[in-house]
Amino acid sequence: MMLGSPLTQFFAPFPLLATETTAENGPMILAGVLLSLVIVYLASKLGGELSRYLNLPPVLGELVGGVLVGASALHLLVFPESGATATDSVLISFLQLVAGLTPDAVVEVFNTQSEVVSVLAELGVIILLFEIGLESDLKELQRVGYQAAIVAVVGVAAPFAAGTVGLMLLFGIPAIPAIFAGAALTATSIGITSKVLSELGHLKSKEGQIIVGAAVIDDVLGIIVLAVVASLAKTGTVDVLNVVYLIISATAFLLGSIFLGKFFNKSFVAISERLQTRGKLVIPALIFAFLMAFLANVIHLEAILGAFAAGLVLDETDKRKELDQQIIPIADILVPIFFVSVGAKVDLGVLNPIVPENREGLIIATFLMVVAIFGKVITGWVVTGQEKINRLAIGFGMIPRGEVGLVFAGIGSASGVLSPALDAAIIVMVIFTTFMAPPLLRFAFKESSEEATVEPSKAVDLVK
Repeated sequence: MMLGSPLTQFFAPFPLLATETTAENGPMILAGVLLSLVIVYLASKLGGELSRYLNLPPVLGELVGGVLVGASALHLLVFPESGATATDSVLISFLQLVAGLTPDAVVEVFNTQSEVVSVLAELGVIILLFEIGLESDLKELQRVGYQAAIVAVVGVAAPFAAGTVGLMLLFGIPAIPAIFAGAALTATSIGITSKVLSELGHLKSKEGQIIVGAAVIDDVLGIIVLAVVASLAKTGTVDVLNVVYLIISATAFLLGSIFLGKFFNKSFVAISERLQTRGKLVIPALIFAFLMAFLANVIHLEAILGAFAAGLVLDETDKRKELDQQIIPIADILVPIFFVSVGAKVDLGVLNPIVPENREGLIIATFLMVVAIFGKVITGWVVTGQEKINRLAIGFGMIPRGEVGLVFAGIGSASGVLSPALDAAIIVMVIFTTFMAPPLLRFAFKESSEEATVEPSKAVDLVK
Protein backbone atom coordinates (compact mmCIF):
# COMPACT_ATOMS: atom_id res chain seq x y z
CA MET A 1 0.00 0.00 0.00
CA MET A 2 2.90 2.34 0.74
CA LEU A 3 4.92 1.49 -2.37
CA GLY A 4 3.55 4.48 -4.24
CA SER A 5 3.88 6.95 -1.38
CA PRO A 6 6.03 10.08 -1.77
CA LEU A 7 8.35 8.86 0.99
CA THR A 8 9.01 5.59 -0.81
CA GLN A 9 9.62 7.44 -4.07
CA PHE A 10 12.09 9.69 -2.29
CA PHE A 11 14.06 6.69 -1.01
CA ALA A 12 13.92 4.87 -4.36
CA PRO A 13 17.57 5.71 -5.24
CA PHE A 14 18.60 4.07 -1.96
CA PRO A 15 17.72 0.37 -2.38
CA LEU A 16 18.69 -0.46 1.18
CA LEU A 17 15.73 1.61 2.36
CA ALA A 18 13.35 1.15 -0.54
CA THR A 19 12.21 -2.45 -0.80
CA GLU A 20 11.30 -5.37 1.39
CA THR A 21 13.57 -7.55 -0.74
CA THR A 22 16.58 -5.46 0.21
CA ALA A 23 15.52 -5.56 3.86
CA GLU A 24 15.58 -9.34 3.69
CA ASN A 25 19.04 -9.24 2.13
CA GLY A 26 20.29 -6.67 4.65
CA PRO A 27 22.29 -9.16 6.73
CA MET A 28 23.98 -10.53 3.59
CA ILE A 29 24.77 -7.00 2.39
CA LEU A 30 26.34 -6.25 5.76
CA ALA A 31 28.24 -9.55 5.59
CA GLY A 32 29.51 -8.61 2.12
CA VAL A 33 30.68 -5.20 3.32
CA LEU A 34 32.42 -6.69 6.36
CA LEU A 35 34.20 -9.33 4.27
CA SER A 36 35.19 -6.64 1.76
CA LEU A 37 36.76 -4.60 4.56
CA VAL A 38 38.60 -7.69 5.82
CA ILE A 39 40.04 -8.15 2.32
CA VAL A 40 40.86 -4.44 2.01
CA TYR A 41 42.70 -4.25 5.33
CA LEU A 42 44.58 -7.51 4.78
CA ALA A 43 45.72 -6.38 1.32
CA SER A 44 46.60 -2.95 2.67
CA LYS A 45 48.60 -4.16 5.64
CA LEU A 46 50.44 -7.01 3.90
CA GLY A 47 51.24 -4.81 0.90
CA GLY A 48 52.31 -1.90 3.09
CA GLU A 49 54.57 -4.04 5.27
CA LEU A 50 56.20 -5.63 2.23
CA SER A 51 56.81 -2.20 0.71
CA ARG A 52 58.32 -0.97 3.95
CA TYR A 53 60.61 -4.03 4.04
CA LEU A 54 61.75 -3.20 0.49
CA ASN A 55 62.31 0.45 1.52
CA LEU A 56 59.44 1.65 -0.66
CA PRO A 57 56.44 3.84 0.25
CA PRO A 58 53.71 1.80 2.04
CA VAL A 59 51.06 3.42 -0.16
CA LEU A 60 52.58 1.65 -3.14
CA GLY A 61 52.12 -1.65 -1.37
CA GLU A 62 48.46 -0.80 -0.72
CA LEU A 63 47.97 -0.15 -4.42
CA VAL A 64 49.69 -3.39 -5.44
CA GLY A 65 47.69 -5.24 -2.79
CA GLY A 66 44.52 -3.85 -4.37
CA VAL A 67 45.67 -5.00 -7.80
CA LEU A 68 46.21 -8.53 -6.48
CA VAL A 69 42.81 -8.88 -4.77
CA GLY A 70 40.96 -7.08 -7.57
CA ALA A 71 40.11 -7.51 -11.23
CA SER A 72 43.71 -8.19 -12.27
CA ALA A 73 44.22 -11.33 -10.18
CA LEU A 74 42.15 -12.90 -7.39
CA HIS A 75 38.76 -11.25 -8.06
CA LEU A 76 38.03 -11.01 -4.35
CA LEU A 77 37.10 -7.34 -4.63
CA VAL A 78 35.54 -6.21 -7.92
CA PHE A 79 33.20 -3.35 -8.79
CA PRO A 80 30.29 -3.06 -11.25
CA GLU A 81 31.54 0.33 -12.53
CA SER A 82 34.62 -1.49 -13.83
CA GLY A 83 32.39 -3.80 -15.89
CA ALA A 84 32.38 -6.69 -13.40
CA THR A 85 29.25 -8.69 -12.58
CA ALA A 86 28.24 -10.62 -9.47
CA THR A 87 29.50 -13.86 -11.01
CA ASP A 88 33.00 -12.34 -11.31
CA SER A 89 33.24 -11.78 -7.54
CA VAL A 90 34.74 -14.64 -5.53
CA LEU A 91 33.47 -12.97 -2.37
CA ILE A 92 29.85 -12.94 -3.62
CA SER A 93 30.18 -16.53 -4.83
CA PHE A 94 31.26 -17.50 -1.32
CA LEU A 95 28.25 -15.71 0.20
CA GLN A 96 25.95 -17.42 -2.29
CA LEU A 97 27.42 -20.79 -1.35
CA VAL A 98 27.06 -20.38 2.43
CA ALA A 99 23.70 -18.55 2.42
CA GLY A 100 21.95 -20.05 -0.62
CA LEU A 101 21.13 -16.67 -2.17
CA THR A 102 18.75 -16.47 -5.12
CA PRO A 103 20.11 -15.04 -8.41
CA ASP A 104 18.23 -11.75 -7.83
CA ALA A 105 19.54 -11.51 -4.29
CA VAL A 106 23.11 -12.16 -5.49
CA VAL A 107 22.93 -9.20 -7.90
CA GLU A 108 21.43 -6.94 -5.23
CA VAL A 109 23.97 -7.88 -2.58
CA PHE A 110 26.84 -7.37 -5.04
CA ASN A 111 25.67 -3.95 -6.22
CA THR A 112 24.86 -2.58 -2.76
CA GLN A 113 28.00 -3.97 -1.14
CA SER A 114 30.12 -2.43 -3.92
CA GLU A 115 28.35 0.91 -3.52
CA VAL A 116 28.99 1.00 0.23
CA VAL A 117 32.69 0.23 -0.24
CA SER A 118 32.91 2.93 -2.95
CA VAL A 119 31.33 5.50 -0.61
CA LEU A 120 33.82 4.58 2.13
CA ALA A 121 36.62 4.99 -0.43
CA GLU A 122 35.29 8.46 -1.31
CA LEU A 123 35.35 9.39 2.37
CA GLY A 124 38.89 8.04 2.47
CA VAL A 125 40.12 10.35 -0.27
CA ILE A 126 38.40 13.33 1.38
CA ILE A 127 40.19 12.55 4.66
CA LEU A 128 43.45 12.05 2.72
CA LEU A 129 43.25 15.49 1.11
CA PHE A 130 42.31 17.05 4.45
CA GLU A 131 45.41 15.43 5.94
CA ILE A 132 47.61 16.64 3.06
CA GLY A 133 46.26 20.15 3.59
CA LEU A 134 47.14 19.95 7.29
CA GLU A 135 50.70 18.93 6.38
CA SER A 136 51.18 21.74 3.84
CA ASP A 137 52.97 24.60 5.59
CA LEU A 138 51.98 27.90 3.96
CA LYS A 139 54.71 29.80 5.80
CA GLU A 140 57.30 27.36 4.47
CA LEU A 141 56.02 28.02 0.96
CA GLN A 142 56.67 31.72 1.40
CA ARG A 143 60.22 31.04 2.59
CA VAL A 144 61.36 28.86 -0.31
CA GLY A 145 60.65 31.71 -2.69
CA TYR A 146 60.27 32.03 -6.40
CA GLN A 147 62.72 29.26 -7.34
CA ALA A 148 60.45 26.56 -5.96
CA ALA A 149 57.43 28.26 -7.55
CA ILE A 150 59.09 28.23 -11.00
CA VAL A 151 60.06 24.56 -10.62
CA ALA A 152 56.50 23.71 -9.57
CA VAL A 153 54.83 25.62 -12.42
CA VAL A 154 57.09 24.05 -15.05
CA GLY A 155 56.67 20.64 -13.38
CA VAL A 156 52.91 20.95 -13.76
CA ALA A 157 52.68 22.66 -17.16
CA ALA A 158 55.26 20.60 -19.10
CA PRO A 159 53.97 17.06 -18.44
CA PHE A 160 50.34 18.20 -18.60
CA ALA A 161 50.77 19.81 -22.03
CA ALA A 162 53.01 17.06 -23.43
CA GLY A 163 50.77 14.28 -22.12
CA THR A 164 47.48 15.79 -23.26
CA VAL A 165 48.64 16.85 -26.72
CA GLY A 166 50.59 13.62 -27.26
CA LEU A 167 47.63 11.40 -26.38
CA MET A 168 45.32 13.34 -28.68
CA LEU A 169 47.68 13.59 -31.67
CA LEU A 170 49.56 10.29 -31.47
CA PHE A 171 46.79 7.99 -30.22
CA GLY A 172 43.60 9.80 -31.23
CA ILE A 173 42.28 9.82 -27.66
CA PRO A 174 39.31 12.20 -27.12
CA ALA A 175 39.94 15.51 -25.37
CA ILE A 176 38.43 14.78 -21.93
CA PRO A 177 40.25 11.46 -21.28
CA ALA A 178 43.48 12.94 -22.69
CA ILE A 179 43.18 15.97 -20.39
CA PHE A 180 42.52 13.71 -17.41
CA ALA A 181 45.56 11.56 -18.17
CA GLY A 182 47.65 14.70 -18.71
CA ALA A 183 46.49 16.01 -15.34
CA ALA A 184 47.56 12.76 -13.66
CA LEU A 185 51.11 13.48 -14.89
CA THR A 186 51.30 16.78 -12.96
CA ALA A 187 51.43 15.37 -9.43
CA THR A 188 54.51 15.05 -7.20
CA SER A 189 54.52 13.01 -4.00
CA ILE A 190 56.07 15.16 -1.29
CA GLY A 191 55.97 12.24 1.15
CA ILE A 192 58.17 9.97 -0.95
CA THR A 193 60.64 12.69 -1.95
CA SER A 194 61.04 14.15 1.53
CA LYS A 195 61.61 10.64 2.99
CA VAL A 196 64.45 9.90 0.54
CA LEU A 197 65.98 13.36 1.04
CA SER A 198 65.89 12.88 4.80
CA GLU A 199 67.59 9.46 4.53
CA LEU A 200 70.32 10.97 2.33
CA GLY A 201 70.83 13.92 4.66
CA HIS A 202 69.89 16.46 1.97
CA LEU A 203 66.50 17.59 3.28
CA LYS A 204 67.90 20.94 4.45
CA SER A 205 70.18 21.44 1.41
CA LYS A 206 69.39 24.00 -1.30
CA GLU A 207 68.21 21.20 -3.57
CA GLY A 208 66.13 19.67 -0.80
CA GLN A 209 64.41 22.94 0.08
CA ILE A 210 63.62 23.67 -3.58
CA ILE A 211 62.29 20.13 -4.16
CA VAL A 212 60.09 20.08 -1.05
CA GLY A 213 58.80 23.61 -1.64
CA ALA A 214 58.08 22.86 -5.29
CA ALA A 215 56.36 19.60 -4.36
CA VAL A 216 54.05 21.41 -1.94
CA ILE A 217 53.19 24.07 -4.55
CA ASP A 218 52.83 21.21 -7.05
CA ASP A 219 50.19 19.64 -4.83
CA VAL A 220 48.24 22.89 -4.60
CA LEU A 221 48.37 23.44 -8.36
CA GLY A 222 47.64 19.76 -8.96
CA ILE A 223 44.52 19.83 -6.79
CA ILE A 224 43.26 22.87 -8.71
CA VAL A 225 43.95 21.07 -12.01
CA LEU A 226 42.18 17.96 -10.71
CA ALA A 227 39.14 19.98 -9.61
CA VAL A 228 38.92 21.59 -13.04
CA VAL A 229 39.44 18.35 -14.99
CA ALA A 230 37.02 16.35 -12.85
CA SER A 231 34.37 19.04 -13.36
CA LEU A 232 34.97 18.88 -17.12
CA ALA A 233 34.49 15.12 -16.96
CA LYS A 234 31.03 15.65 -15.48
CA THR A 235 29.96 17.93 -18.35
CA GLY A 236 31.58 15.74 -21.01
CA THR A 237 32.61 18.69 -23.16
CA VAL A 238 35.50 21.13 -23.32
CA ASP A 239 34.01 24.61 -23.24
CA VAL A 240 36.67 27.35 -23.06
CA LEU A 241 34.43 29.64 -20.99
CA ASN A 242 33.62 26.76 -18.65
CA VAL A 243 37.32 25.94 -18.26
CA VAL A 244 38.10 29.58 -17.44
CA TYR A 245 35.22 29.65 -14.94
CA LEU A 246 36.43 26.46 -13.25
CA ILE A 247 40.03 27.68 -13.00
CA ILE A 248 38.96 31.03 -11.57
CA SER A 249 36.43 29.50 -9.19
CA ALA A 250 38.86 26.82 -7.96
CA THR A 251 41.63 29.37 -7.39
CA ALA A 252 39.27 31.86 -5.77
CA PHE A 253 37.80 29.14 -3.56
CA LEU A 254 41.25 28.05 -2.37
CA LEU A 255 42.66 31.56 -1.83
CA GLY A 256 39.40 32.81 -0.31
CA SER A 257 39.35 29.89 2.12
CA ILE A 258 42.92 30.62 3.22
CA PHE A 259 42.16 34.35 3.63
CA LEU A 260 38.97 33.82 5.61
CA GLY A 261 40.69 31.10 7.59
CA LYS A 262 42.80 33.71 9.37
CA PHE A 263 39.63 35.02 10.97
CA PHE A 264 38.13 31.58 11.50
CA ASN A 265 41.11 30.04 13.27
CA LYS A 266 40.63 31.89 16.57
CA SER A 267 36.95 31.00 16.66
CA PHE A 268 37.78 27.34 15.94
CA VAL A 269 40.29 27.18 18.81
CA ALA A 270 37.89 28.96 21.17
CA ILE A 271 35.06 26.53 20.33
CA SER A 272 37.25 23.45 20.76
CA GLU A 273 38.51 24.70 24.14
CA ARG A 274 34.95 25.23 25.41
CA LEU A 275 33.88 21.68 24.54
CA GLN A 276 34.33 19.08 27.27
CA THR A 277 33.39 15.73 25.72
CA ARG A 278 35.47 13.29 23.66
CA GLY A 279 36.39 14.47 20.18
CA LYS A 280 36.27 18.14 21.17
CA LEU A 281 38.98 18.95 18.61
CA VAL A 282 38.68 16.35 15.85
CA ILE A 283 34.87 16.46 15.51
CA PRO A 284 34.67 20.25 14.90
CA ALA A 285 37.59 19.83 12.45
CA LEU A 286 35.74 17.11 10.53
CA ILE A 287 32.56 19.19 10.53
CA PHE A 288 34.55 22.02 8.95
CA ALA A 289 36.26 19.69 6.46
CA PHE A 290 33.01 18.05 5.34
CA LEU A 291 31.25 21.43 5.13
CA MET A 292 34.04 22.81 2.92
CA ALA A 293 33.88 19.66 0.79
CA PHE A 294 30.13 20.15 0.43
CA LEU A 295 30.52 23.83 -0.55
CA ALA A 296 33.11 22.90 -3.19
CA ASN A 297 30.68 20.36 -4.60
CA VAL A 298 27.86 22.92 -4.66
CA ILE A 299 29.87 25.26 -6.90
CA HIS A 300 30.66 22.36 -9.27
CA LEU A 301 34.17 21.69 -8.00
CA GLU A 302 35.48 18.46 -6.49
CA ALA A 303 34.76 17.78 -2.82
CA ILE A 304 38.45 17.00 -2.29
CA LEU A 305 39.35 20.64 -3.09
CA GLY A 306 37.16 21.74 -0.18
CA ALA A 307 38.75 19.18 2.14
CA PHE A 308 42.23 20.28 1.05
CA ALA A 309 41.31 23.95 1.65
CA ALA A 310 40.00 23.05 5.12
CA GLY A 311 43.32 21.39 5.91
CA LEU A 312 45.26 24.46 4.76
CA VAL A 313 43.09 26.70 6.94
CA LEU A 314 43.41 24.58 10.10
CA ASP A 315 47.14 24.19 9.48
CA GLU A 316 47.48 27.78 10.72
CA THR A 317 45.85 27.12 14.12
CA ASP A 318 47.69 26.59 17.40
CA LYS A 319 46.08 23.15 17.59
CA ARG A 320 47.63 21.92 14.34
CA LYS A 321 50.01 19.33 15.82
CA GLU A 322 47.36 17.95 18.15
CA LEU A 323 44.86 17.79 15.30
CA ASP A 324 47.41 16.03 13.09
CA GLN A 325 47.76 13.27 15.67
CA GLN A 326 44.00 12.85 16.03
CA ILE A 327 43.36 12.68 12.26
CA ILE A 328 45.96 9.93 11.73
CA PRO A 329 43.85 7.06 13.22
CA ILE A 330 40.84 8.13 11.13
CA ALA A 331 43.02 8.23 8.02
CA ASP A 332 44.44 4.82 8.93
CA ILE A 333 40.91 3.40 8.81
CA LEU A 334 39.51 5.10 5.69
CA VAL A 335 42.44 5.96 3.40
CA PRO A 336 43.51 2.32 2.75
CA ILE A 337 40.00 1.62 1.44
CA PHE A 338 40.60 4.26 -1.24
CA PHE A 339 44.04 3.02 -2.32
CA VAL A 340 43.11 -0.67 -2.32
CA SER A 341 39.89 0.13 -4.23
CA VAL A 342 41.88 2.05 -6.85
CA GLY A 343 44.15 -0.96 -7.37
CA ALA A 344 41.23 -3.41 -7.32
CA LYS A 345 39.37 -1.55 -10.09
CA VAL A 346 42.33 -1.72 -12.46
CA ASP A 347 42.59 -4.65 -14.84
CA LEU A 348 46.24 -4.85 -15.84
CA GLY A 349 45.27 -7.66 -18.20
CA VAL A 350 44.36 -4.99 -20.76
CA LEU A 351 48.11 -4.32 -21.10
CA ASN A 352 48.98 -7.94 -21.91
CA PRO A 353 51.15 -7.67 -25.07
CA ILE A 354 50.23 -11.19 -26.21
CA VAL A 355 46.73 -9.96 -27.10
CA PRO A 356 47.03 -7.74 -30.22
CA GLU A 357 44.23 -5.40 -29.10
CA ASN A 358 46.14 -4.63 -25.90
CA ARG A 359 49.37 -3.47 -27.50
CA GLU A 360 48.17 0.10 -28.00
CA GLY A 361 47.45 0.35 -24.26
CA LEU A 362 50.97 -0.83 -23.50
CA ILE A 363 52.39 1.76 -25.89
CA ILE A 364 50.26 4.44 -24.19
CA ALA A 365 51.63 3.33 -20.80
CA THR A 366 55.20 3.60 -22.14
CA PHE A 367 54.45 7.06 -23.55
CA LEU A 368 53.03 8.24 -20.20
CA MET A 369 56.08 6.93 -18.33
CA VAL A 370 58.48 8.77 -20.67
CA VAL A 371 56.52 12.04 -20.37
CA ALA A 372 56.21 11.55 -16.60
CA ILE A 373 59.99 11.35 -16.21
CA PHE A 374 61.21 13.97 -18.69
CA GLY A 375 58.39 16.37 -17.83
CA LYS A 376 59.81 16.58 -14.30
CA VAL A 377 63.54 16.17 -14.99
CA ILE A 378 63.60 19.40 -17.03
CA THR A 379 62.51 21.35 -13.94
CA GLY A 380 66.07 21.21 -12.61
CA TRP A 381 67.22 23.41 -15.48
CA VAL A 382 64.75 26.23 -14.83
CA VAL A 383 66.46 27.09 -11.53
CA THR A 384 68.37 30.37 -11.98
CA GLY A 385 70.92 32.25 -9.89
CA GLN A 386 72.37 29.07 -8.36
CA GLU A 387 75.85 28.17 -9.63
CA LYS A 388 76.65 24.85 -7.94
CA ILE A 389 73.15 23.44 -7.72
CA ASN A 390 72.45 19.77 -8.41
CA ARG A 391 69.91 20.22 -11.20
CA LEU A 392 69.60 16.50 -11.86
CA ALA A 393 68.69 15.86 -8.23
CA ILE A 394 65.96 18.52 -8.39
CA GLY A 395 64.53 16.94 -11.53
CA PHE A 396 64.65 13.41 -10.11
CA GLY A 397 63.14 14.60 -6.84
CA MET A 398 60.03 15.78 -8.67
CA ILE A 399 59.40 12.45 -10.44
CA PRO A 400 57.43 10.28 -7.94
CA ARG A 401 53.63 10.50 -8.26
CA GLY A 402 52.81 8.30 -5.26
CA GLU A 403 49.58 8.86 -3.36
CA VAL A 404 48.81 12.11 -5.20
CA GLY A 405 48.95 10.38 -8.57
CA LEU A 406 46.66 7.67 -7.21
CA VAL A 407 44.11 10.32 -6.24
CA PHE A 408 44.03 11.42 -9.88
CA ALA A 409 43.71 7.83 -11.07
CA GLY A 410 40.95 7.08 -8.58
CA ILE A 411 38.89 10.16 -9.46
CA GLY A 412 39.36 9.46 -13.16
CA SER A 413 38.30 5.84 -12.78
CA ALA A 414 35.22 6.80 -10.76
CA SER A 415 34.20 9.43 -13.34
CA GLY A 416 34.00 6.77 -16.06
CA VAL A 417 35.79 8.91 -18.67
CA LEU A 418 38.89 6.69 -18.83
CA SER A 419 38.99 3.58 -20.97
CA PRO A 420 40.27 0.42 -19.23
CA ALA A 421 43.56 0.64 -21.16
CA LEU A 422 44.13 4.32 -20.30
CA ASP A 423 43.15 3.72 -16.66
CA ALA A 424 45.65 0.84 -16.41
CA ALA A 425 48.31 2.91 -18.21
CA ILE A 426 48.00 5.69 -15.61
CA ILE A 427 48.33 3.18 -12.76
CA VAL A 428 51.43 1.66 -14.38
CA MET A 429 52.90 5.18 -14.74
CA VAL A 430 52.27 5.92 -11.04
CA ILE A 431 53.85 2.61 -9.96
CA PHE A 432 56.85 3.04 -12.27
CA THR A 433 57.66 6.63 -11.23
CA THR A 434 57.23 5.78 -7.56
CA PHE A 435 59.63 2.84 -7.87
CA MET A 436 62.18 4.73 -9.95
CA ALA A 437 62.43 8.02 -8.06
CA PRO A 438 64.28 6.87 -4.88
CA PRO A 439 67.19 5.10 -6.67
CA LEU A 440 67.47 7.93 -9.22
CA LEU A 441 67.61 10.53 -6.42
CA ARG A 442 70.28 8.53 -4.59
CA PHE A 443 72.27 8.26 -7.83
CA ALA A 444 72.08 12.03 -8.47
CA PHE A 445 73.38 12.96 -5.03
CA LYS A 446 76.06 10.25 -5.16
CA GLU A 447 77.34 11.62 -8.47
CA SER A 448 77.48 15.17 -7.11
CA SER A 449 79.35 14.06 -3.97
CA GLU A 450 81.91 12.15 -6.07
CA GLU A 451 82.49 15.21 -8.26
CA ALA A 452 82.98 17.32 -5.14
CA THR A 453 85.71 14.95 -3.88
CA VAL A 454 87.44 14.67 -7.27
CA GLU A 455 87.73 18.40 -7.96
CA PRO A 456 90.15 19.21 -5.05
CA SER A 457 92.56 16.47 -6.22
CA LYS A 458 92.48 17.95 -9.72
CA ALA A 459 93.35 21.33 -8.26
CA VAL A 460 96.38 19.81 -6.45
CA ASP A 461 97.58 18.21 -9.68
CA LEU A 462 97.37 21.56 -11.46
CA VAL A 463 99.44 23.24 -8.74
CA LYS A 464 102.07 20.52 -9.04
